[in-house]
Amino acid sequence: MAGRYIVGRVAQSVAVLFFVSVLTFGLVHAAPGGPAILLAPGMSGEQIRQAQHALGLDAPLPVQYARWLQNLLRGDLGTSYGTGLPVLETLVSRLPATLELAATALLLTVAVGVAVGVFSALRRGSILDHLATGATFFGLSVPIFWLALMLIITFSVAWHVLPAGGAYTLGAPASAGDRLAHLVLPAIVLATANVAQIARYTRSSMLEVLGADYLRTARAKGLAPRVVTYRHALRNALIPVVTIIALGIPRLVGGAAVTESIFSWPGMGQLAVDSALQRDFPMIMGITLMVSAVVVVTNFLTDLSYLVIDPRVKLS
Repeated sequence: MAGRYIVGRVAQSVAVLFFVSVLTFGLVHAAPGGPAILLAPGMSGEQIRQAQHALGLDAPLPVQYARWLQNLLRGDLGTSYGTGLPVLETLVSRLPATLELAATALLLTVAVGVAVGVFSALRRGSILDHLATGATFFGLSVPIFWLALMLIITFSVAWHVLPAGGAYTLGAPASAGDRLAHLVLPAIVLATANVAQIARYTRSSMLEVLGADYLRTARAKGLAPRVVTYRHALRNALIPVVTIIALGIPRLVGGAAVTESIFSWPGMGQLAVDSALQRDFPMIMGITLMVSAVVVVTNFLTDLSYLVIDPRVKLS
């Protein structure tokens, strides 16, 4: 059963990635304009046509996609129009920074979101519950770019506590403390909306579970309140929350484009913005495919995590 399930999920994942690649390829080529290399000032019409032929952009769109797919099957994502470097090499160099930022934001999301949700549910109707609810509404509604600018103004410009951008201090020796200092603000900005969402879902799920009959039975047996809350209630309440966390991972990766641009974080998000502005088709395709693969793998691992949280769940 497990083997059949894994084979089925792999087939679904391949189909999803194929559909994403077709859709992205069509959209980027349908956008007005062309690669920045074709928009250089002073280029004549003949020079533009020669550049299009050299890049293969004068071929019909299905032929261009077939060539790209053929190269992909050989492990070649093409060459960037902007830098002239292999796309795969560039993505491999940028991916660790994005994963570092996304993983830190995810840890903040899970730790703070679940803690606030449980705390709010256990103190339902109290002043602290209302304050937590107001904070989550603020987190869900505040624009990312505004929050980022406010944090930079407060902690970097006014208080000089944290750096305003970059991944390390230029001219300073590399250290874990310096890296962490540069990571704090972008991770907080990236995690804010997800923390608020996880807190709301955790609170709602906990309130539903706390009123269940089996918890009343556990209390009647004399189990300690801490055991009832965390071993029985929280474990069952986390099942729908895990799904929300998995759905929030694409938001972390997508939100990184804005966050990395504001904080000059050298990851794939900033690279995606620059590539879109330059109409760097191979780089856009490579970034989209890699991000989609990360999301697909994450969703698969999330499904497997249900087996750990609730042994009653079966693979099918």
